[in-house]
Amino acid sequence: MSKIFYRSKNAAFAQTKLGAILLLLILLAACLPLFTQWGDAPFVLRFASRVVILALAATALNLIMGFGGLVSFGQALFLGLGAYGVAIPSHLGFENGFLHLALVMLASGVVGAMTGMIALRTSGLGFIMISLAFAEMFYYLFVGMKNFGGDDGLSILAGSRFFAATLANQTFLYLMALAILLVALLACHLLKNARFGMVLRGAAMNKMRMASLGYDVRRYQILAYVIAAMVTGIAGMLYANLMLYAAPSYLAWPMSGNLIMMVVIGGLGTSIGPLLGAILLLLGEEILQRTTEHWMFWLGAMILALALSGKTGLIDVMTAWRAIWQKAPLRLGQPGK
Repeated sequence: MSKIFYRSKNAAFAQTKLGAILLLLILLAACLPLFTQWGDAPFVLRFASRVVILALAATALNLIMGFGGLVSFGQALFLGLGAYGVAIPSHLGFENGFLHLALVMLASGVVGAMTGMIALRTSGLGFIMISLAFAEMFYYLFVGMKNFGGDDGLSILAGSRFFAATLANQTFLYLMALAILLVALLACHLLKNARFGMVLRGAAMNKMRMASLGYDVRRYQILAYVIAAMVTGIAGMLYANLMLYAAPSYLAWPMSGNLIMMVVIGGLGTSIGPLLGAILLLLGEEILQRTTEHWMFWLGAMILALALSGKTGLIDVMTAWRAIWQKAPLRLGQPGK
């Protein structure tokens, strides 16, 4: 009885400690604009904004890929739709952020529903190829839109305006992106063990068994696909405001590949994994570019090592380090307790 009480007390203490650490990290992240202003380092804020926005897109992908087992090589389609949902109205003189948001949500949701209903008739390699094909179709559609920049892309003269604030302001953009990301991470954490998340995870392991239990698996998958599309569209809207530019390259397969790598190396199917993956991938890319001419080789080696380390990537590595640290006193011959 005393052992059970002791373990429950330790578990409660560990959860409290973890909560305090997370709260501290969130506060530090929220104060980053102040730090960059004091240190006169606007590049750091811009880089952090890029990490947060792409982490949001990776979190959306994690919903269908990490939980649902659906590897989408066309997720960049919705990032591009979000970007052009800002660029085209701005080009036509409409700068209202609420209008941009409504257009992005509508376009991403409708296209996500249409493409999802077709792509989800298949699975595995078929799903990968169909999702990629849809992204390439829209890529060439925007390349052919010469009135809106075509292959050269489209510059955004003014960011999305919400009342008196505009997303062209780096601080406002970063704080909004951070708030949306935190909401998305919390939602994924809650969905993971909710009925919706359990059905997705069960379908990823054995779709036929879940169907035999009475669940309309395809309906759950389409809903998850549409939610992921809309969240990625919002990330695209933020990304366009960050770059003040939209280009067909946002819809190309390398962007989808980057999002997949963020999910895989951060931790497939974990709540915090996409954020960790985005930080590691983008920070590693930035550091290696400044260090060596052959940065892509070393970045690829790092990604390969993390991908082979376990199903949950960086999470597995951190767990292993923690286990080694906890067992260190025993190896040194010190008391175990």
